[in-house]
Amino acid sequence: MKREIITTADGSTTIQIKDWQEQYHSKHGAIQEAYHVFIHSGLDLFENTTVDILEIGFGTGLNALITLIEFKKRNLKINYTGVEAYPVSKDELGQLNYLEQLKANSLKDEFATMHTSPWEKLVEVTADFSLTKEQKFFKDINKSNAFDLVYFDAFGARVQPELWTVEIFEIMFKAMKSGGYLVTYAAKGSVRRAMLEVGFLVERLPGPPGKREMLRAKKQ
Repeated sequence: MKREIITTADGSTTIQIKDWQEQYHSKHGAIQEAYHVFIHSGLDLFENTTVDILEIGFGTGLNALITLIEFKKRNLKINYTGVEAYPVSKDELGQLNYLEQLKANSLKDEFATMHTSPWEKLVEVTADFSLTKEQKFFKDINKSNAFDLVYFDAFGARVQPELWTVEIFEIMFKAMKSGGYLVTYAAKGSVRRAMLEVGFLVERLPGPPGKREMLRAKKQ
């Protein structure tokens, strides 16, 4: 499928899959969406602790980068696991402007480490931020009681409904610690019902630019 780099409404870039008319991040603002959904609705729930994060759809690395920028402000230690079946190419990564848009050029080496580090190996990006990338399908995740926070950033249910099923959310529920949270940009009724069926406590929150609502789920 043909892929191209596009500029979103806040000036940050993302990858668009033209055949699907689907983007890795919101066309209304890639960075704005990432901050709203994953930092302000997720990471902000934690302070002065160690947080084990699972990202569903490592993709461009934007969510990992903003977590790297923000975690020290909350006195956190981060163990970050990013799962991705189809890694972004080196050429595509070279066209993304996140460091410039975030005024984070001082993290150029760390961001490069995130993308060049070996798959299936734990890497210390900084002293308090470790990263493990796993190249696999989401259905093949087999962790139990491992994560405090899940960034669920899969392609939308319109194009990949199989990623938003009861079966997938059962895998997420099992992988999460009791009291852990899952945050996602999605707000479809079918997604909420799947989460509820698994046993999550689900709340609707105001959405990022371009979306009225988003979902946050807690493992009770």
